[in-house]
Amino acid sequence: MAIISTRPSIALVKTRWRKKGERTLAERAGVIGANVWKISSEIFKHMEKEGFRFGSDRLVTDVLSEFMAFMVQLADRAVYGKLSEADRAALIGEVAGHLASTMENNQRDLLGPGEYRKPFIELLNARFGEYAGFAYAGVEPGYPCLRFFATKVSDVMASGDNKWVVEQMMDIEAPEMVRLVGKLIEQTVQAGPAVRPHARPG
Repeated sequence: MAIISTRPSIALVKTRWRKKGERTLAERAGVIGANVWKISSEIFKHMEKEGFRFGSDRLVTDVLSEFMAFMVQLADRAVYGKLSEADRAALIGEVAGHLASTMENNQRDLLGPGEYRKPFIELLNARFGEYAGFAYAGVEPGYPCLRFFATKVSDVMASGDNKWVVEQMMDIEAPEMVRLVGKLIEQTVQAGPAVRPHARPG
């Protein structure tokens, strides 16, 4: 299998509201979380279509987790300057909570009963710390960051015959994630104050 040159075709789900007015951080986070989940799922489907082997439901959820961890930190970078630091932290916390709930529900459906929320949050926290060490050009991750992300995905998929994962992630999938997350934040997070939620999911 050679490096695939086609790009995935992904459209964001609803990012605009019919009614005007301020939106809570929780509402914004819900839209961001739903789109991050969709982008992750569509990237997985694109890779599967192009011949990459995932093998098991456990491997699929591990790969999706790496996709989401990468995009959550991209969202955090993109939000910088658009919200206060307190609102930025609250928003990303809400996004993480939304994704943790989505992952938990899906893993229970696929794998049966178990503790899924805590390991996912721990992965997000670990990757957040690791991605923070890389240089960015504005919100654009540099080569070392993309390489780190691609290697993490490759490590998860190492059990299958997947020789070109790093190249595929760096050349095709990751740039699309960066583009879509930038567009997503632009459409859902506006400069200025936001209504704070009453509670922040853990």
